[in-house]
Amino acid sequence: MKKKTTLIISLAALAVAAVVVLVIFSTEPTAKRAGATKQTAMLVNVIEVEKGTYRPEIEAMGTVEPSQDIVLSPRVSGEIMERSDAFTPGGYVQKGEVLLQIDPSDYKNTLEQRKSELLQAQADLNVEMGRQTVAEKDYQLIDETLSEKNKDLVLRKPQLNAARSRVQSAKAAVEQAKLELNRTTIKAPFDAHILSRNVNVGSQVSPGQNLGRLVGRETYWVEATVPVSKLRWISFPEGDTATGSDVLVRNRSAWPEGEYRKGYLYRLVGSLEDETRMARVLVNVPDPLAYNAKNEEKPALMIGSYVQSKIKGKRVTNVIRLNRDYVRKNETVWVMEDEKLRIQDVDIMTRDAENAYIREGLSDGDKVVTTNLSTVADGAKLRVKSDTTVNNNSSTGDE
Repeated sequence: MKKKTTLIISLAALAVAAVVVLVIFSTEPTAKRAGATKQTAMLVNVIEVEKGTYRPEIEAMGTVEPSQDIVLSPRVSGEIMERSDAFTPGGYVQKGEVLLQIDPSDYKNTLEQRKSELLQAQADLNVEMGRQTVAEKDYQLIDETLSEKNKDLVLRKPQLNAARSRVQSAKAAVEQAKLELNRTTIKAPFDAHILSRNVNVGSQVSPGQNLGRLVGRETYWVEATVPVSKLRWISFPEGDTATGSDVLVRNRSAWPEGEYRKGYLYRLVGSLEDETRMARVLVNVPDPLAYNAKNEEKPALMIGSYVQSKIKGKRVTNVIRLNRDYVRKNETVWVMEDEKLRIQDVDIMTRDAENAYIREGLSDGDKVVTTNLSTVADGAKLRVKSDTTVNNNSSTGDE
C-alpha cells in the first residue's frame, strides 16, 4: 500500500511540473527588430562633370622598322684594298663617306686604253675629213652631174660618217671606263647606321655581292595598327612637307616610366592587317637613335622592337570627358539628383583607352556616381561620403 501511495504522489508531482513548464513557455515575450524594414540611403562617391574641348588619344601597338634600308653591293669586281673604320656594325657614317676601296689598278689601265682608242679614232676622223676635202675639189674639177647616191660615194660621206661613229663610240668607252673606275670607291648613299658588315680588307668581291646592311638614321617608322572606326579622328599629312597627328612612342618593356619619343603620323598604308583586320599606319620618328645633341638624353629606338604609340586625335568640342569605368551597361551613367539615383542614357561621340567623350545626356554640374553598387534602381536613395565630390575637369582643354 505504501508503494502505491508513493507512485501516485510522484506522478502527480510530475504532472504539476509539466503544467508549470508549459505555462512559462506559452507566456514568453516575442523579440522584434525595431526599424528592420526602414530603407537606408547608399553611401557613394560622386564627381562633378563639365563640358570642354579635348583631344582623344588613340592607342596603337606597332613594330619599329627603318624608313631606309639597303644591302650595300659593289657594281664592279676586285679586291678590297681599304676599309673605313666607321664601316663596322653599330657605326655611323655620313652621306658620301668612303666605306670601301676596291683595287682600282685594272680600271685605271682600262681607262688609259680607252683614252688612247679615242685619240686614234679622232686622228682617223681628221684624216678622213682631209680626204673628203680633196674628194670635193676633185668632184668640182670633173664638172659632171651625178646622182645623189653616187655623189655621196665620190665625196666619201659614208667613210666620214663611219669615222665620226668610231669617235662617238670611243668617247662612250672612255666615259664607261671612268664610271667603272669611280665605282671602285664605295660610298655611303645616305646618313646611315651600320647593322652588319660581310667583307674586310683582302676580300674578293663581285657585282651584287652582299657587303653589309645600312639603315637611314634620320627617321624610323613604327608600323602600327588602328581600328578602322578610329581613322576619322586622326589626320595624315597632305604633302611631303606637312605632318600628321602628333604621336608619343614608348617601349613599355624597356624604357623607364615617363620616357617616350615624339613622332607624327606619316602615311595610311591602305591595307588591313591580316589577323586583326585593323588599319595599318606609319608613324615617323625623327632622329630615332638619339644621334643629335638635342636628343642625346632620350632613349633610342631599336629595329624590330614592339612599342606603344599614343596618337593625338582631332579636337572634340562641347563634350564631357568621363572615365570609361563610369559608363555603365547599355551606355548609361549613374547620376545623383536630389539625393536619389538616376540612370541616365548618354550619347558617346568616341572613346579612347581611358575616357569616353559624351556629347548628350549629361550637363555641366551633374554629379556622376563613381561607386560600384550591388543593387541599382531608379530613385534609390543616396548619400555622399564626406569630401568626396571632385571636379572631373581638372585638365580641361587638352589643347
